[in-house]
Amino acid sequence: MIKNVIFAILQFVVFILVFLAGSLLPPFHLEHILGTTPDGTRVFVMDGAVLMTALFLVILGIEAARKRIATAGLWTSIAFALAAVAGFAAKFGFLTRPLG
Repeated sequence: MIKNVIFAILQFVVFILVFLAGSLLPPFHLEHILGTTPDGTRVFVMDGAVLMTALFLVILGIEAARKRIATAGLWTSIAFALAAVAGFAAKFGFLTRPLG
């Protein structure tokens, strides 16, 4: 039980770092325009969220291959969900591009 909690905390840290890195240094330049304001265009850079989700699926695949999905899959899912909530709350990937 304690080992699962420690690994979940480590996975949370890795997920949040991947989300942040993908948002600051977008490798794919996947952007979604949210709207325009007098200050500029509001954009969401999806690269961090996409990379974090891909990492989540890779980890779940490894856990399934090792037949640990029943015990570790729940903790990995919790770590992923908490990292996503924390990343969106910290506004990772949200930008305002100035007009002109």
